[in-house]
Amino acid sequence: MTSEEVPYTQVKTVLQPFIPALGQAADVILDQEVSAYPVFIVHQAILSMGIPLIENAAESEWSVNASTLEELVTKQIVQEDKLDVFRQVYKDPRTFLCLLVIEDSSANFVFLPR
Repeated sequence: MTSEEVPYTQVKTVLQPFIPALGQAADVILDQEVSAYPVFIVHQAILSMGIPLIENAAESEWSVNASTLEELVTKQIVQEDKLDVFRQVYKDPRTFLCLLVIEDSSANFVFLPR
């Protein structure tokens, strides 16, 4: 396992009990037509983006905020010229949760099966 995979394995383990709740949040975002692209920001620091859903998941340092692709573009996390690429790799939100995992100075998108 590479050092990059360690945080994602940890995040997956920590979030496992919360997957149904995150799936319900994704469904609300989709069903209320807030966005076709729900994104869950998984972080360990104070974050002024999205709506806080889970704080210190499973007594870890990881927290989760609900967001959308549109907010990520507004906050310049995803550049407008990369929207088509993002949409091509984005997986079906009824089947996968899109996570933006932020750790230290790195951030990566991960798709976690529901």
